[in-house]
Amino acid sequence: MSLLVVGATGTLGRQVTRRALDEGYQVRCLVRSLKKAAFLKEWGAELIRGDLCEPESLPPALAGISAVIDAATARPTDSLSIKQVDWEGQVNLIQAAKTAGVERFVFFSILDAEKFPEVPLMEVKRCTEVFLAESGLNYTILRPCGFLQGLISQYAIPILERQAVWVMGETSPIAYMDTQDIAKFAVRALSVPATAGKSFPVVGSRAWSSYEIIRLCERLSGQEAKITRMPINLLRTVRRTARFFKWTWNVADRLAFTEVLATGNPLNAPMEEVYQVFGLNPQETTTLEAYLQDYFARILKKLKELDYEQSAKKQSKKKFPF
Repeated sequence: MSLLVVGATGTLGRQVTRRALDEGYQVRCLVRSLKKAAFLKEWGAELIRGDLCEPESLPPALAGISAVIDAATARPTDSLSIKQVDWEGQVNLIQAAKTAGVERFVFFSILDAEKFPEVPLMEVKRCTEVFLAESGLNYTILRPCGFLQGLISQYAIPILERQAVWVMGETSPIAYMDTQDIAKFAVRALSVPATAGKSFPVVGSRAWSSYEIIRLCERLSGQEAKITRMPINLLRTVRRTARFFKWTWNVADRLAFTEVLATGNPLNAPMEEVYQVFGLNPQETTTLEAYLQDYFARILKKLKELDYEQSAKKQSKKKFPF
């Protein structure tokens, strides 16, 4: 099966690409920069230059393609807005896939998107789900809610570097999942007929609050976190201010996601039936504890090695001053 991965250079998209290649798929990646995506070519993927917001670039990318996995989304630093990428761009892609006769289309949305129409990214994802379902394509929608990879920069690194860890009071617990595991569901959907025409949550084994994650990081690192609490009203003010400037619209729209976290309701969903449908083993899914334990074990070992090397150099200088 020939597969087009969209958003292949992102945190999730690159794992989808790797998984698909490992399972023997012929993978083509739609990328905006061939240079930045060179690592995907080294893995064995074919690269084709294109952009969701340039409809004329999509038909060549879809030529000969039988399936699409769509992991594209606007980044806070993008010059294009969430509306342009996650709505207009997605509509372009879905229409082009329909015209090209694509047999399977897997789309990544967000868990509980339909519950937050006032949050731009959530509402755009919901509208895209509806548009895809009405397109006539043989689709599958996957709904994650948080990546384990994001916890490293948010919690682990600040604690190791004795920097402030910013938290927003009592926020909603989130069922984070490793992007490698999410990629398994995306690629498996291509070969499981029972996933067609349906939406599925793709979340971790349990929801974790910010303070639970901080306490776990403290235990694994042996260091105490410096917690700085950010009032939600302050974030709302920052968001309103950011909306005044076009170049910060993406940041403002991302900050709107704090309204989701402010509800206090867990971002989680039952996964037993999902694992059964996809034929995957939940015991093989990486837990948050295991992920962070592995990270801290590796980084602390590296820090000890660096400390040993520096000590050895100092000793060498003392013995041989000239």
